[in-house]
Amino acid sequence: MAKATSDRSVLPIPDRQHLGVITFDAKDPDTTFPPIEPLRPPDGAPNVLIVLLDDVGFGASSAFGGPVNMPTAERLQAGGLTYTRFHTTALCAPTRAALLSGRNHHSVGMGMITETATSAPGSSGLRPNTKAALASTLKLNGYSTAQFGKCHEVPPWQTSPIGPFDAWPTGGGGFEYFYGFIGGENNQFYPALYEGTSPIEPEKTPGEGYHLTEDLADHAIDWIRTQKALAPDRPFFAYFAPGATHAPHHVPLEWADKYAGRFAGGWDAERESIFARQVESRIVPSSAELTKRPAQIPAWDEMDTSLRPVLERQMEVYAGFLEHTDFHVGRLIDAIESIGALENTLIYYIIGDNGASAEGTVNGAFNEMANFNGLAAIETPEFMAAMKDKLGTEEAYNHYSVGWAWAMCTPYQWTKQVASHWGGTRNGTLVHWPSGFSSKGEKRSQFAHVTDVAPTILEVAGLPEPTLVNGVLQSPFEGTSMVYSFDDEQAPERHDLQYFEMAGNRGVYFKGWSAVTRHNTPWLPNEVPTALDDDVWELYDGTTDWTQAKDLAASDPDRLAALQRLWLIEAVRYNVLPIDDRRFERLNPTIAGRPQLIQGTSQVLFPGMKRLSEHSVIDIKNRSFSVSAAITPLAEGQTNGVIIAQGGRFGGWSMYVKAGQLKFVYNLLGMQEFTIAAEENLKTDTKQVRAEFAYDGGGLAKGGTVTLFHDGRQVGAGRVEMTQPLIFSADDTTDIGDDFGMPVSADYRGESRFNGRIHVVQIEVGDDDHTHLIDPLEIARVATSRQ
Repeated sequence: MAKATSDRSVLPIPDRQHLGVITFDAKDPDTTFPPIEPLRPPDGAPNVLIVLLDDVGFGASSAFGGPVNMPTAERLQAGGLTYTRFHTTALCAPTRAALLSGRNHHSVGMGMITETATSAPGSSGLRPNTKAALASTLKLNGYSTAQFGKCHEVPPWQTSPIGPFDAWPTGGGGFEYFYGFIGGENNQFYPALYEGTSPIEPEKTPGEGYHLTEDLADHAIDWIRTQKALAPDRPFFAYFAPGATHAPHHVPLEWADKYAGRFAGGWDAERESIFARQVESRIVPSSAELTKRPAQIPAWDEMDTSLRPVLERQMEVYAGFLEHTDFHVGRLIDAIESIGALENTLIYYIIGDNGASAEGTVNGAFNEMANFNGLAAIETPEFMAAMKDKLGTEEAYNHYSVGWAWAMCTPYQWTKQVASHWGGTRNGTLVHWPSGFSSKGEKRSQFAHVTDVAPTILEVAGLPEPTLVNGVLQSPFEGTSMVYSFDDEQAPERHDLQYFEMAGNRGVYFKGWSAVTRHNTPWLPNEVPTALDDDVWELYDGTTDWTQAKDLAASDPDRLAALQRLWLIEAVRYNVLPIDDRRFERLNPTIAGRPQLIQGTSQVLFPGMKRLSEHSVIDIKNRSFSVSAAITPLAEGQTNGVIIAQGGRFGGWSMYVKAGQLKFVYNLLGMQEFTIAAEENLKTDTKQVRAEFAYDGGGLAKGGTVTLFHDGRQVGAGRVEMTQPLIFSADDTTDIGDDFGMPVSADYRGESRFNGRIHVVQIEVGDDDHTHLIDPLEIARVATSRQ
């Protein structure tokens, strides 16, 4: 444990003026100054590595009784500590915001994901400057800092190339280096990557063996080796947060094939097997009870027999994806060991930022964007069966069934998003620090929360909580250091009060007891929840009921009422109120009350602009629009390439030229391409091309008529029968003069770069905007109409 050597509560540490003798001539023998001392943390401060996986349930990893082989996790478990009651927030961005600040997620404005930010302080998507980021505190104390992988804490209106970069890792996040992606998920084969704040493209293709997790590990290894080679006396703080295992579940198929036939028994049987291993390995006590399957999840035996092979393959792909991720985490650990730094490196291996994801619908998904658009019903069982062999490959954007998510949260109730129950918030966590504590291969059952990580790191580094950062008075940490438990299995837990809330699912833990209420169901986006006051609360005694299996609400109403009141007190304290259970409405910035980068009815774009997030481009969904471009073509029939493209292979649109022929394509969820082509080629003197989309109206997701023009003269027309109402892509972007990532259309894949000259592109939208209809009932009507 490092010992503090000076007052570091004010950051940056104020410079001290030299008050000694000042001579006129530097050669004067009385000329002397104190040596320049590089900023370093206290002696003995350890390196820190946080590994945070995505969407992994408590019961998935072999280290916690699960079916997925994770030898790296088991290795750290054998040499460190296993925390069996470590908790997250039930959703990705909120967990990350809490982890990197040491404060509750509503306290730092992350009540939900950034894409649903509102003007309420607890859900604004903005971390107050009174709650400095952990990485900033460490950097200002002399640590080298770097982040690799997912950053989902940037509000939508700040995701463009012009910033502001306050919420980006290398901006206000405190990291000196960043290599990864901005947003909730990414294509593992064709990611939208940033180095610092600059968009870059992967150096390889999937055909050449590219996979994002391997790429992230390569960059993390290179950075750590370089850091130790050049500044061996300076500890590092590395945050490794791969997109795995968030959907899409992408993995080289040899990893998935290792699990062929492994899940033929289905999710009910798998859950029983996991629980038996958990009891045997003392991950849960022998007195624990396996919770029952909720009525909202069908039994395996109730699933259509023709669909079961697809469901099995979904789980095989997921298992391979998770093992593949653990393998590359192992490469990172090996690299740290190879340079002699493992002994004094504090490692947190947090296996999941929430419970397993149940956002894939009951049947799973070929393209999860269908569900995010309220259109999951168009992926019929017959369609899913036909897509089975594409799952896990670059030809799919797949997710598994909610039944598998539930099984991966064994032994607890529910899944990701359900903050009320341990299935949504309890994640297996391993802590490894050979020189820091003597305990090896032991378990710790003290209640812990993701907000505890930051104060733990400062304590082991011998650093105080800062009271002033960049001139701003800081609020205290809201987590509790876990150091007290490192070498004392029987130490009374110190984090004995914790609220939970996510989209109305809420609960509170206090001294062993928990009071909880589930308000909505993650895989039912069209569900209209009950009034908040009508939610039914449950009561559990965690001292005798490890898994929240025995509801005591009816037998102990007084205790339940006291805990409900305590939840309300904590909710007021930490900016939870008002409770916001809106879903689709919050995707609309106007309804939600958050800023929009692009306003008005038109936007001008220029050649070379690329990798623009969906929030950086005017919204053309559910309305009429036009796109015009001033161009200089090549000789007749020779012009090729993309003028503008938004989205990618699994949803989007593009205006492009193929062999001199102007075309417009609308790709509906990767399932159907509507292509409209001009009836004549561009002339060498053509100055402007234009596509007009006349929306049919009458609600969301409707079709429309596309008309093409050369210099104002109509040259073609056709139909788009259906559109995506809410989102094109979570990772593919808007590009001018090319189509980076996964191209929208198969018609120009491999030759997307425009070979003529683009002068300017303009998008204009009509006044027939139907986005005001975004509400659960309208989305339900759209989904029902497509069944």
